[in-house]
Amino acid sequence: MVCLNNIFDVGKRLLEIEEKEQLSLDPNFWNDPKRAEIVLKELKSHKNWVDQYNVCENAVGEAEILEEFRRDGESTQEEVDAAYEKAVAALEDLEFRSTLNRPEDELGCILEINSGAGGTESDDWSSMLYRMYLMWAEKSGYKVSELNRVDGSVAGLKSAELEIKGDFAYGMLKGENGVHRLVRVSPFNSQGKRMTSFSSVFVHPLVDDSIEIDVNPADLDWDTFRASGAGGQHVNKTESAVRVRHLPSGLVVECQKERSQHLNKEIAIKMLKSKLYALEVEKQAAERQKVEAGKMKNEWGSQIRSYVLDDRWVKDLRSGYKVHNPDKVLDGELDEFLKAFLMIKDK
Repeated sequence: MVCLNNIFDVGKRLLEIEEKEQLSLDPNFWNDPKRAEIVLKELKSHKNWVDQYNVCENAVGEAEILEEFRRDGESTQEEVDAAYEKAVAALEDLEFRSTLNRPEDELGCILEINSGAGGTESDDWSSMLYRMYLMWAEKSGYKVSELNRVDGSVAGLKSAELEIKGDFAYGMLKGENGVHRLVRVSPFNSQGKRMTSFSSVFVHPLVDDSIEIDVNPADLDWDTFRASGAGGQHVNKTESAVRVRHLPSGLVVECQKERSQHLNKEIAIKMLKSKLYALEVEKQAAERQKVEAGKMKNEWGSQIRSYVLDDRWVKDLRSGYKVHNPDKVLDGELDEFLKAFLMIKDK
């Protein structure tokens, strides 16, 4: 555990916890609410890492004690084996968590899905991915809201953006950047042919008050339009949806989540800041920069994962991780894929 202690810098974190707890007791602490929120967030983060380390340390200690008891005839081999498996699981989880070591990893995220080659088939595939990420986020305890959606002309969706709020949402999902390939017997093909389609996924860290992103209002070009939700809703009778172009970067953001144009503008600015922050992050990593700059093509050469439904398998092409139950994956059971990628990326 000494090595892991060094990785997590537990001693330094304990000092940070003590210092920030003292700050929070200051009678003037809430005079600056923004700064107070940042301090409390940092305090929560340090406590989270220390708690995870303690869980692992306790599990290892318990296994060692039970092994000593076994030697003295006071515990069984079965009890030792169970404690050993628990300790190994705790160590593996701690090792995995140690890969989420960048400041942006602790943030929420905005996940964007865009249909690629394949027409209606790809639009339907995009809606399947939308459902998959929605179910994963809900199972993982994250709060999800739809920021923008453009439905397909026949079925599915052309594009959608989800806001996923919660600790480490970005860190967990950042490896989903790329093209996802679906192979199946298409329900939209009258001849029952096997079809291949593509959709791309982009994940951006969701900026919060701890991150300063300056956006000059003079650099923004705004448009308003009617939202594209189901017919008859109030949002479709007024131009409540907004589109903003950031002239220096060329980034374009749309939002139609709220009925109020004012609220949609506030959310659009937040989405824009998240994308601008993502660009800054990606400048430090050329491979991911290509993804964020939108230079990936929705075709064979840039895919990261294949979902082959009739042959019953899903495989990540980077880590090599493969399962033979695509239904579970599409129902949101993504954790093993996420972990497999993050573990190889950290090596």
